[in-house]
Amino acid sequence: MKRITITTDYIKLDQFLKLTQIIATGGEAKQFIQDHDIFVNGEPEKRRGRKLRHLDQVQIGQDVYVIEQAGVES
Repeated sequence: MKRITITTDYIKLDQFLKLTQIIATGGEAKQFIQDHDIFVNGEPEKRRGRKLRHLDQVQIGQDVYVIEQAGVES
């Protein structure tokens, strides 16, 4: 499980994909999301604008990421 720290209240799924370097540009996000199985907290997700918040879990293939907001206790 990989921990991704954000400094804002949330990060959108397309921004998350860029931050983690899964995609190179925002323009790739729509196609990537349509072509891959992405789960947020165990539920399938196809919206690139989905807001990811503190302790949300994102699974892409076998990789699992946990969103952590800087300064917030778990």
